[in-house]
Amino acid sequence: MIQKEKRKARIRRMIRFGILILLISAGTLAYLGYSMLYRSNVWLNRQESYSLDIRSGSGWEDVKGQLYKNGIIVHRASFEWVARLMKYPDHIKPGHYVIKEGMNNRVLLSKLRAGKQDPVKLVFNNIRTKEDLAGHIAEQIETDSASLSKLLNDAEYTGKLGFTPSNILTMFIPNTYSVYWNISPEKFMERMHKEYNAFWNEKRQQKLRDINLTRLETMTLASIVEKESNKNDEKPDVAGVYMNRLKQGWLLQADPTLVFALGDFSIKRVLNVYKKIDSPYNTYMYFGLPPGPICMPSVSSIDAVLNYRQHKYMYFCAREDFSGYHNFAVTQQEHELNAQRYQQALNRQGIMK
Repeated sequence: MIQKEKRKARIRRMIRFGILILLISAGTLAYLGYSMLYRSNVWLNRQESYSLDIRSGSGWEDVKGQLYKNGIIVHRASFEWVARLMKYPDHIKPGHYVIKEGMNNRVLLSKLRAGKQDPVKLVFNNIRTKEDLAGHIAEQIETDSASLSKLLNDAEYTGKLGFTPSNILTMFIPNTYSVYWNISPEKFMERMHKEYNAFWNEKRQQKLRDINLTRLETMTLASIVEKESNKNDEKPDVAGVYMNRLKQGWLLQADPTLVFALGDFSIKRVLNVYKKIDSPYNTYMYFGLPPGPICMPSVSSIDAVLNYRQHKYMYFCAREDFSGYHNFAVTQQEHELNAQRYQQALNRQGIMK
């Protein structure tokens, strides 16, 4: 009887011990599972954030390769375990994702799996040509410059937007835009067309009517003003000179149009020989505005044309102090004196072309 009781007691102890082991094991597994899901697993070495760009067509190995190469995942095994648990390797979504310091596996992988990408700040200004624009945009979003250049030079496509390949640059208003990194070239163009129409609000439309110019003419003249002066307070005066010449039926004789026609943007001194180039952009040879812009004008230059200063000046020449400002003149005689002083200053600086 005593032996039987002892056996029962031993069995009870073994059961209790087994239960304890199971509880400890379950607790350990629960803790490990919790840690894998919720413990911080992103280390950025004091950086505020890390931008992960997942290109279209990327796979699980591509994503891991980027993260591991940059060393931001602390525990790779737990990251991959949670990824398989959440079936992320089968649901890779392209885009731009901002990863924050201290993110855990669950938060990070939930964001990636759902495709909750962060928009990028797309910036462009001081653009001379369509090729420059395509290259600059391609540096900031997924699309390649060749795909964008193809659209910019496609007469049928640009025609649907109301432009031609020679004037499509006027559709782009320099600014900072919030877009998704993997936006397609077509969607990007549609977005810029929408922004263009929004820019030309009723107030600016009224200005167009007041100065009797079209949008294209205004943007083209603004592109010349843009290259003539980088002083916003002076731009309305420069625009006023060109408006006076247009009204009087004069040749515009704008040096920046010759530089554009030549395609050599390193030119610092326009020589008389340049004025003989036969190009529709040669405003020393052809009357009126050129067929399209010679650069992408800034908003300040566009508004300078819309609000050009009314005066009697017909000429202007860069100041000899190289301040970036200009001397304005009413008569040719006065202008020639200004030009002579500037040319002498160029000679002293050894600037011959």
